[in-house]
Amino acid sequence: MMGIMPVIQRFANCLVRINAKDHAPPHFHIVMNDGREAWVRMDTVEIIHGKVAVREVAAVLDWAAANREFLAAKFEELQQ
Repeated sequence: MMGIMPVIQRFANCLVRINAKDHAPPHFHIVMNDGREAWVRMDTVEIIHGKVAVREVAAVLDWAAANREFLAAKFEELQQ
C-alpha cells in the first residue's frame, strides 16, 4: 500500500513530493499544475518516468541537484 505523499517543495508550475513507503531507487515526484507527473532519481537527478520535458522542470532539477542530501534524508525518513 502506498503511503502519504507530502509536499517537499513548491515551484510556480509544480510541486515536489516524496511517497512514504516508496520503492527503490530513491526518487521524488514532480507533479505539474496540469496533473502530469515525472519521477526523478535523487542520485543522478534524471527523469526516470513521466511525460514532462526537462526544460519545463529545469529549475526543479537545479534545486534538486543542490539539495541531494536533504532529499535523500527526507526519502529515508518517509520509508520508516
